Amino acid sequence: MTRRSAAVRLAAFYAAIFAAVGIHIPFWPLWLKDRGLSPSEIGLLVAAGYLTKLVANPLVGHLVDHRGDRKRPMVVLALAAGLLWLAFPLTTGFVPILIMTVVAIFPFSSLMPVGESLAMMVVHTHRLDYGQVRLWGSLAFIAAATLVGKTLSGWPVSILPWLIAATLLLTAASCATLPDAKIPPQDSPPPPVRPLLVNGVFLLFLLTASLNQAGHTVYYAFATIHWNAAGLSDTVIGLLWSEGVVAEVLLFAFSGRVVARFGPVRLLLAAALGGAVRWAILGVTADMAWVAVAQFLHATTFGCAHLGAMHFILRAVPHSLSARAQGVYAAIAVGLAPGLMTPWSGYLYERLGGGSFLAMAGLSAASAVLAWRLNRSWAGERLIHA
Repeated sequence: MTRRSAAVRLAAFYAAIFAAVGIHIPFWPLWLKDRGLSPSEIGLLVAAGYLTKLVANPLVGHLVDHRGDRKRPMVVLALAAGLLWLAFPLTTGFVPILIMTVVAIFPFSSLMPVGESLAMMVVHTHRLDYGQVRLWGSLAFIAAATLVGKTLSGWPVSILPWLIAATLLLTAASCATLPDAKIPPQDSPPPPVRPLLVNGVFLLFLLTASLNQAGHTVYYAFATIHWNAAGLSDTVIGLLWSEGVVAEVLLFAFSGRVVARFGPVRLLLAAALGGAVRWAILGVTADMAWVAVAQFLHATTFGCAHLGAMHFILRAVPHSLSARAQGVYAAIAVGLAPGLMTPWSGYLYERLGGGSFLAMAGLSAASAVLAWRLNRSWAGERLIHA
């Protein structure tokens, strides 16, 4: 497969899956609210999605590392997620929706770390710029959030499960076209992941990334509801979500130079400092102009964090452990940490409203302290050899 073909196919995968994410993250709380759920119940459901990753991602990562291939498991996961999402329109009540959330999120959440593992292997083999491939996912997020925001001005929110299912089935089709980067299949068990899990530097990385991710919980669960209550229209809210990702796209477009200049850990530090500022702004105002300023900082809070994490794992972890390392990162930093924080976010939002963002600023500040420590502890070497 040529270098250009590999880049196009990876870009198509990212575009498809982030179209689903661009519908799910901004607008799914509105579907839950439409089903009569309270902010606390919505917080618990969002938390359940995060916590599902704690089991799904390491388990799927272990199976994928043992198989050696990535492409076929990705097709199966995307297809399962798309079909399961079709069951949401038939589901009512907190407990049934909770069960359906866990079942549907299992393949959806575990698809991303396997995809990132494959992508980083292909990027390394073909000498691609990861950010310039990944930005197509961000562009798809923008398009999905903007178009769905406009669509909801004239259509009921009950359309959301159908839209998410359609984009996930499109993701399955894109997975079928991917280059199949492989580790040779192993008859014996794959190298143990335990040495990585007890490595102090890797644990410091996980904690740094976890606090940054936990700082996003009020934003992901309640920003749309908060802005809607402040009088912003669905169209404006869709544009605000899209604006944040536009900033992310601009960062990814120059990611090769950015990573070369700053390195993975300084990007994690930039993410944490950006979060402290971003959440402080959202904590004191819902004025559209200030919200727009805060949204531009998505380039740091998500973009720098994502680039930093992906390149840290690429440099610090051997390929034979890459799917499990991605799974552990997704399970802990993207799953457990925000999963534990989201119910508290619901509690805080019920009592403080937009002031709950100020607690998120505190988490980002703590992440910045840990990122500074990580920068002093790791010089770019492999943490273990397998």
